[in-house]
Amino acid sequence: MRIISGKYKGRHFKPSKNFKARPTTDFAKENLFNILANYVDFENLNVLDLFAGTGSIGFEFLSRGVCKVTSVEKNIKHLQFLKKISNELEVSNIKIVKADVFRFLEKTQERYDIIFADPPYQLDGIKKLPSLILQNNLLEEDGILIIEHSRQTHFNNLPSFSELRTYGSVNFSIFRP
Repeated sequence: MRIISGKYKGRHFKPSKNFKARPTTDFAKENLFNILANYVDFENLNVLDLFAGTGSIGFEFLSRGVCKVTSVEKNIKHLQFLKKISNELEVSNIKIVKADVFRFLEKTQERYDIIFADPPYQLDGIKKLPSLILQNNLLEEDGILIIEHSRQTHFNNLPSFSELRTYGSVNFSIFRP
């Protein structure tokens, strides 16, 4: 895992071999952040990173100067890795939450400027994520929801779908309510 730009640019972190998460590729991550740079000013953003895994996306947001990242993950080894990296980077504006993502989304009262979800590609209920987030009003008025998924999953017929970006085997569906 590599941080591409910002304050922590070039920092590398290697999860252990028994790590089960599939980090977003550097190529896809760099392109996603190039797109986001056209939409938002990273400062003052409150970001929610769902299915955080290695924390690659959350730490990239922190490196680019967002004010807060909430990382939600239920796997204990992934949580330990997230805490280790946040300690190494000495970041204080990350909140690491051990929780099932669907339960977290049903209970949280906080609103976010950007919500990024990178669920396991074959996750049951992956298609429910956009409606759960939008119906619970978890995005700020000009917020952006990004879901990473395989090419077999399609969100383009859902409300608030804005665009699909594809980078190799990585697909990002972007929603703007």
